[in-house]
Amino acid sequence: MPEEAYWESFFNAEEALDVLLGAGSLTGDIVEFGCGYGTFTLPAARRTQGIVTALDIEPQMVTRVREKAVRLDLPNVHASLRDFVTEGTGLNTGSQAYALMFNLLHLERPVALLQEAHRALGPGGQIAILHWRSDISTPRGPSAEIRPSPDDCRAWLEEANFYDICVVELHPSCPYHFGMMARR
Repeated sequence: MPEEAYWESFFNAEEALDVLLGAGSLTGDIVEFGCGYGTFTLPAARRTQGIVTALDIEPQMVTRVREKAVRLDLPNVHASLRDFVTEGTGLNTGSQAYALMFNLLHLERPVALLQEAHRALGPGGQIAILHWRSDISTPRGPSAEIRPSPDDCRAWLEEANFYDICVVELHPSCPYHFGMMARR
């Protein structure tokens, strides 16, 4: 991960979440695959009375998110060290209302990640996806050759049994990313 301030300069997390999850309060629990610095975790936690389970494989990221949640008085953030790629989320089937999967679908086995999100979501649950665009030059992100396109993500979402799949416009809040939403 790059330095935190530089990383966060790529996103307006509040505006992106307004587009991806809707403005206003949310009902239910949220799982975030790969919380990083908590760029989206903390704004998501302010939107719901439910639990935000923030998963990351990097101990430093989990510690940082936990510290921020305490400092911001967000007791509904549960940051956990977890390799969700190999171990899954560890959450009960159908227990989540929302899943956040940002900048991850270039990893191996993207359909398996989406299937785990589908399993964790309850009926009608919503997944929000954000990923680096491959059609423009960006200051960070994985190589353009391994970045998925919206069409790739749509096919993977369909394979994982999501429906109501749509691409959403995130510019100017996230000029280097595309967004997608789908339902379980």
